[in-house]
Amino acid sequence: MTRGRADGGHKKRLVTSLLILIIGVCFLYVYSRNRGPSALEYGSKSLRKLGSSYWGGDEGTDIGGKQYDSSNKFGEGGENDAILKSIPVCDDHHSELIPCLDRHFIYKTKLKLDLSLMEHYERHCPPPERRYNCLIPPPAGYKVPIKWPKSRDEVWKANIPHTHLATEKSDQNWMVVKGEKIAFPGGGTHFHYGADKYIASIANMLNFPNNNLNNGGRIRTVLDVGCGVASFGAYLLSSDIIAMSLAPNDVHQNQIQFALERGIPAYLGVLGTKRLPYPSRSFELAHCSRCRIDWLQRNGILLLELDRDSGTQPPLCRSDDDPDAVWGTPMEACITPYSDQNHQTRGSGLAPWPARLTAPPPRLADFGYTSDMFERDTEVWQQRVDNYWNILGAKINPDTLRNLMDMKASMGSFAAALKDKNVWVMNVVAEDGPNTLKIIYDRGLIGTIHNWCEAFSTYPRTYDLLHAWTVFSDIERNGCSAEDLLIEMDRILRPTGFVIIHDKGAVVEFIKKHLTALHWEAVGTADSEEDPDQDEDNIVLIIQKKMWRTSHSLRESL
Repeated sequence: MTRGRADGGHKKRLVTSLLILIIGVCFLYVYSRNRGPSALEYGSKSLRKLGSSYWGGDEGTDIGGKQYDSSNKFGEGGENDAILKSIPVCDDHHSELIPCLDRHFIYKTKLKLDLSLMEHYERHCPPPERRYNCLIPPPAGYKVPIKWPKSRDEVWKANIPHTHLATEKSDQNWMVVKGEKIAFPGGGTHFHYGADKYIASIANMLNFPNNNLNNGGRIRTVLDVGCGVASFGAYLLSSDIIAMSLAPNDVHQNQIQFALERGIPAYLGVLGTKRLPYPSRSFELAHCSRCRIDWLQRNGILLLELDRDSGTQPPLCRSDDDPDAVWGTPMEACITPYSDQNHQTRGSGLAPWPARLTAPPPRLADFGYTSDMFERDTEVWQQRVDNYWNILGAKINPDTLRNLMDMKASMGSFAAALKDKNVWVMNVVAEDGPNTLKIIYDRGLIGTIHNWCEAFSTYPRTYDLLHAWTVFSDIERNGCSAEDLLIEMDRILRPTGFVIIHDKGAVVEFIKKHLTALHWEAVGTADSEEDPDQDEDNIVLIIQKKMWRTSHSLRESL
């Protein structure tokens, strides 16, 4: 009897021990899942912390005898000789992360910002040690976006799973949920019955011929402030007018994301304390339809920012003020005077659209460029773009691409070469180089100033193609991380989208070693022999991003 009881007690203790062991193993598994390589990591520290298991070396040893250093230059050996095996994936709740417009970062760091001046909607980038060094996952159920022009009127709900605007703006016909899709009837705050009728009424009010707002090609570039889901800009396109649809990531969050998902040019920005990232005299029309902006605050400084075209009020800006300096430049309550060129031509001096795309713009002289230089640049980029499209070949159809970005646009000739394709291009000009963005706007194109050492002001998965001409060589000279730029490019590139790398051979080899980890694959290459105008060492590499999902998003999709 005693022995039987002892055996029974022993069995109970054994079962209890096994249960504790199982619970402990489960806890460790969950902990490792949350803290391992697939969890959220910060900065280049995370790469060093992951050690050589993150790279293609033996477990427990350093590659090249040293730990990973994101500042290492192209072609200097070390970890650049190893193929990157994987990059951590961000947590699923970061699927819409915009690093420099991240409200959580502002809250965590307790930045002292003036909310009345909209400073909390301006760019506030994390320092290198707090950057997310992980790939942004798509949301559950994500699908390849609907193609243009059908996308103007409907998008997949799973791609932007936010329907609160459909309820909040139901009386204004912004958007309507229809099963798996979100439809856009074309309404807006002041045009409930359609943007097309509203646009025609504006043209009629201005007495333009045939109620066409482009006025014979004289109105081409438009700034739409507080654009909502950008239906105004969407319906301008049929009149050969391109709008920069602008709105902050505010209480109507995701409005710019909807605009870009629809295939409409748009940018996240706000009229706060800094100048907008556009040079003077960029737009021929500015539009605000009950955009919730107090135009008269601070002596009308916001209205004067749109004008950026003693004894008077408001005063003229100082003679030494550069109206084209915009990157991080504070606004001032003053009127930008006309330039000498404006006085000479008694206006902009621009040709009507579409002639202005290829006509040498008046502001070429600001850079010492000649008409011959401009025309040669246009010809060279037409040849290069033709070469790109030959490499892309069977990978694309006429409707495959819609939202394109030229990451180093110079005079905008890459975009000009695409004039016969049904695409639009966000032309990006470096903030530390010649401010040729005004030439781009003079050509009837759009774009922005940016520093590629920082994240771009857009949502994840918003561009179909990124064109990077010598961008990585510039990053190297500026001492910034090429790995950070690759991860940022992946963030803003749509699944199945393309990247065109046009850079020196060492850069291309460096990027090739990251393809597997980024879930990218090479489509084709071309060397300098096919382009006599590029440097001998330059190579073209075209890449496609694969469609991938996290295990969580796969479960949610089922």
